[in-house]
Amino acid sequence: MKILRINHLGIASPTLDEAMGRMGRLFGMEADHVEEVAEQRVRTAFFPVGPSTLEYLEATDPEGPVGKFLEKKGPGIHHVAFEVDDVDAAVEELLAKGVRMIDTSPRPGAHGCRIAFIHPAETGGVLMELCQSPRA
Repeated sequence: MKILRINHLGIASPTLDEAMGRMGRLFGMEADHVEEVAEQRVRTAFFPVGPSTLEYLEATDPEGPVGKFLEKKGPGIHHVAFEVDDVDAAVEELLAKGVRMIDTSPRPGAHGCRIAFIHPAETGGVLMELCQSPRA
């Protein structure tokens, strides 16, 4: 597996309006992409920061992963996403090592990326995402 870069930090927020207002007020930044990812039951807003981005996440369903995260932990960092050259090969490699995965095969994510999450029990309590850009 080849990790290309930290693609983004995912931050759970009660609302995207709140997050976008905060980023504008604090840093004069505007989201360059807002999208609903129905499969994951979230709306996302992306803010570019150098070669990486901050992804704010708003739950569209309180029973979805981000909704449950917000209920249990409140707003804050939800995950770290690593861009990989081949997400299928990365998942296969981790499964072969016996790594506990939330996703045993990649699924669609925002921006047309394919993604898979590693269980936080494997990473010292941090939810980690592997993502492959549609360009890769």
